[in-house]
Amino acid sequence: MNSSERIKRKFIKALISLMEYESLDRITVTEIVEACEVTRPTFYRYFKDKYDLVNWYFDILAQKSFRQMGISLSLREGLVTKFRLMVEERVFFTSAFSSSAQNCLIDYDYECIYQFYKDVIHKKGDGLLTAEIDFLLRMYCYGSIYMTAEWTKHKMPLAPEEITERLLDALPPKLFELLKDL
Repeated sequence: MNSSERIKRKFIKALISLMEYESLDRITVTEIVEACEVTRPTFYRYFKDKYDLVNWYFDILAQKSFRQMGISLSLREGLVTKFRLMVEERVFFTSAFSSSAQNCLIDYDYECIYQFYKDVIHKKGDGLLTAEIDFLLRMYCYGSIYMTAEWTKHKMPLAPEEITERLLDALPPKLFELLKDL
């Protein structure tokens, strides 16, 4: 791991530690850099703000879960893996999904999964992403993100397998046909 990666990981570790006691929206960059014993300019060399740090860490976790769908994991396996990671990283996700600030994780996660599924559909063939399919996809992505955020805010009452099944059951049939063989 290079020095850039080490300092980024130091920032996220400090942020998660602060999240145990304070909501993300109340945590300041000053608190993060003080916990890391570095300067504010060092933080801003890597991140625009604390939400950018959250989204960077989400990307790392996403590489281990839903972005593996169609590569090494099926749709179901990718979602279960994502929710298991969320349980392991409960403090991070509970705090991050509780924020509705600009550049928040809910918006970022939506953009990530929407683009991911769009790319999957495009790879299956040109012309498959019709206006109707795009509408269903956007609606499903919004719904699944908000249900995921609700799940985290309510202390993850369902097992990863259960929340996965519910989200798969909610897939519109036309979308399911395009995504089922992931």
